Amino acid sequence: MKTLNILLIEDDMIEVMKLNRTISSLKLNHKIIEANNGEDALKILEQKDVLPDIILLDLNMPKINGIEFLGILKNDDTLKYIPTIILTTSNNQKDLLECYKIGVAGYVLKPLKYEDYVAKIEKLLAYWSINELIKA
Repeated sequence: MKTLNILLIEDDMIEVMKLNRTISSLKLNHKIIEANNGEDALKILEQKDVLPDIILLDLNMPKINGIEFLGILKNDDTLKYIPTIILTTSNNQKDLLECYKIGVAGYVLKPLKYEDYVAKIEKLLAYWSINELIKA
C-alpha cells in the first residue's frame, strides 16, 4: 500500500490528535501535514513543491469555513485535482449537497465512538492508498 501525504485541515486539536493516534495504532506510514484553518492550509498549498495526495477537511472552521475553502481550491488549476474528503460531524443535507456540487471526493461523518472512528478512517485511507493519484 502506498504511503499517502495527507493534509488535515482541522481546528480542533483533539480531532488532530485522534487522527494521528488512529494512524499510528493502525501502523500506517501515512504522513500527516496539519493545518488549523483554511488560511494556513492555503499557505501550505501555495508552496506547490510538495502537494498532498489527499486533503481531509473539516467544515466548521474559523476564518474560512470548509465550503469557502473548497471553492478556493476548485478555482485553482493545480489544486483542484487533489481529492478532498470532508470529515465532519455535520450531517446537514445542505452542506452535503453544497460539497458535492463544488466537487468533493467524499463526505464522511465522524462517529462518536473511537472504535467506529478508527474503522472508518482505516477504510477511508485503504481506499485512497490503492487509488491512482495525480502527482502534481
